[in-house]
Amino acid sequence: MTWHDDPYAVALRAGRGPLFLRRADGRRFPLDVERWCAGTDAADQSVLARCHGTVLDVGCGPGRLVAALAERGHRTLGVDISPAAVAGTRRRGGMALCRSVFEPLPGTGRWTTALLIDGNIGIGGDPVALLRRMAELTVRDGRLIAEADPAEVDERHLVCLDDGSGGLGAPFPWARAGVTALVRHAGTAGWSPADEWSVAGRRFVELVRPV
Repeated sequence: MTWHDDPYAVALRAGRGPLFLRRADGRRFPLDVERWCAGTDAADQSVLARCHGTVLDVGCGPGRLVAALAERGHRTLGVDISPAAVAGTRRRGGMALCRSVFEPLPGTGRWTTALLIDGNIGIGGDPVALLRRMAELTVRDGRLIAEADPAEVDERHLVCLDDGSGGLGAPFPWARAGVTALVRHAGTAGWSPADEWSVAGRRFVELVRPV
């Protein structure tokens, strides 16, 4: 999948939307481009406070978390398949690779903390496969912090990015998982919930693997 000329890249370069995830049935879900391109907010800070050691941010977008973690002294790497997102992360002074999480990554099996924020539990359209991959990437006693959908949903769809003016990207698989579904998928993938919290309407789960 190439994102170079996708509405996502255009929105990131502009620093604003509108931008939507559009399902095949026409339903659209707004994406918060302005928040992604801004600095960290209170919800983000609650995630940063739980990060320990080296941190891998999967689906890092334009890099607000990568940059904030680096400022806190963490060795941090962002991963995103969007060249525009990786370029944005690097402009903030963060390290990022333009690569799929399912491709070979540096530090495999050695990351202390991994992040799936801003709906990135949906990457690949298969939360269990993604969570198993996250287990491969982290140390045995590491942690994974994932942001759940605000709604109690468990859905998989082919979606595309929609700029609200008729511009559509190529279709790709995506998933949505609320807290209940996320914890269930995590259990299937070998993770256990260690904490759960909400800030400003955003919901998060911290996962660990039983030793």
